[in-house]
Amino acid sequence: MQPTSEPTADQVMIFTGATHFDGISLSDNGSGVVVRGDAIEAICGGSELAAYVDAGGEVVDLAGKTLMPGFVDAHAHPLLGGLERLRCDLTGGRTIADYGRLIAEYSAREPTVPWILGGGWGMDAFPGGRPTSAHLDAVESGRPVYLPNRDHHSAWVNTKALQLAGIDARTPDPAGGRIERDTSGEPTGLLHESAMHLVEHLTPVADQDDYDAALREAQRFMHSLGITGWQDAMVEVVAGKPSPHHSYLRAQQGGWLTARVSAALWWDRSMTVAAVEAEVARMVELRAQARSSGDLYQAEMVKIMQDGVMETYTAALLEPYLDACGCATPNSGMSFFDEDVLRSSVLKLDAAGFGLHFHALGDRAIRGVLDAIELAQATNGPNDRAHQLAHLQLVDPADIPRFEKLGAVANLQPYWAKRAAQVDELTTPFLGTGRGARQYPFGDLYRSGAPLAMGSDWPVSSADPLDGVHVAVTRRAVGSAAGQAPLGVDQELDLSIALGAYTFGSSAAAGFPASGRLRVGAKADLAVLDRRLTDLPVDEIRSARVVNTYVGGALVYAES
Repeated sequence: MQPTSEPTADQVMIFTGATHFDGISLSDNGSGVVVRGDAIEAICGGSELAAYVDAGGEVVDLAGKTLMPGFVDAHAHPLLGGLERLRCDLTGGRTIADYGRLIAEYSAREPTVPWILGGGWGMDAFPGGRPTSAHLDAVESGRPVYLPNRDHHSAWVNTKALQLAGIDARTPDPAGGRIERDTSGEPTGLLHESAMHLVEHLTPVADQDDYDAALREAQRFMHSLGITGWQDAMVEVVAGKPSPHHSYLRAQQGGWLTARVSAALWWDRSMTVAAVEAEVARMVELRAQARSSGDLYQAEMVKIMQDGVMETYTAALLEPYLDACGCATPNSGMSFFDEDVLRSSVLKLDAAGFGLHFHALGDRAIRGVLDAIELAQATNGPNDRAHQLAHLQLVDPADIPRFEKLGAVANLQPYWAKRAAQVDELTTPFLGTGRGARQYPFGDLYRSGAPLAMGSDWPVSSADPLDGVHVAVTRRAVGSAAGQAPLGVDQELDLSIALGAYTFGSSAAAGFPASGRLRVGAKADLAVLDRRLTDLPVDEIRSARVVNTYVGGALVYAES
């Protein structure tokens, strides 16, 4: 549905009959929540609540539903997700046959587009996690196909795309990337990391109107999941080219942005120490553009991507990956920034008042990032900026207490922390049982006092916060058998902790201090779930669904 107009300062809504989650705990205390304009004015009962009703406030009887702060996705790529939903969207597939059908349907539906673009396939659908161009050629051979996988660290291409890019057995791997090859050295149709750009630069470039359409679709979809705000974890701005940044500015200035958005401006992976100062100055200019455009969009953070992912052996590890026989290989992953560039970047960005948002999966990447944050605090002094590390798949136990000590936010993607083929078959065997058992140490981070936030990394995985919360409290896949062993030992989070990380924790990490709580004075960014969460066993959390979403007191989604 289309959002209602923003409430006037004297408009009053009174929510009654609900279980409350206030950002910290669940309760059935019988109180009503009174919203005036865009904020919560009172949480009360008895005669005080009756006075608001008698004064003519609009009463919304929730009849046993759950009222809570809206979810805030602390790490997402909404415009990328929106584009994929508008193109060849593979996120609904689970098998090779599913992907073939979805691609064939899109190809038939769009017979004139010059490239088949989209993405969202999962590595676990293919033997060894490695799709081939032959799979695609069987479906579409006349037009080039370029389809990133869910984590966007690899791309699946057909033979036509390889030919157009001139990729053959003689093509060297680019710095920071790898071309997957067969035993004779021929490219197989799978490109990792920077090797993706060998084809990507040939694809039609989305224009600003495409980005605007993607934002509209992403915003509609995320509101339907109870999401009232997010951190966009990769906002790249290149002079003369369209960008998410400009779509957010246009949406805010045009009055159609209805979510709170925190941009993490992209830090170029080709950065040198000599170029850091000038690039910081450019980030400051982009931040000023957001500050002058309105209240919903801000650009107070910078995204630094320090390593890759486990499944392609590009996450940076302290000890090498293992081979299929369990023996150490020469490979311990990639650090995209060397120590000098990383530390110079963090020092100067911190001094300029930016929060840093790091992609860090492997234990070597995480340690290097924590070292850089520690150096910045010692050099620049303490501050209230939320530096955060996203993904945290493998954290060395010695580094877990450092999050609380440094005030570094553990930005968790809970949907990944489950028993699934991508972990059990494509990751754990190449880490070994010891390291494999320590993946995604959510419980250890929480018990150590680390600040927690949660995000989806959509379109890498499900955007639905309830999917992520379900996995966080069970460490098992949605729909799995109750007897299935969880991933890790004692790493489950209590329901209230997981909900708090996805609301209050993520709001704080994103820089929305007035949101994320059900308390007097907070912004009325709210979600209504269709049932009492207090009545549900943990294995049934995912059965709940969102029926209403409000941002600043305005209804932005209602279940039809």
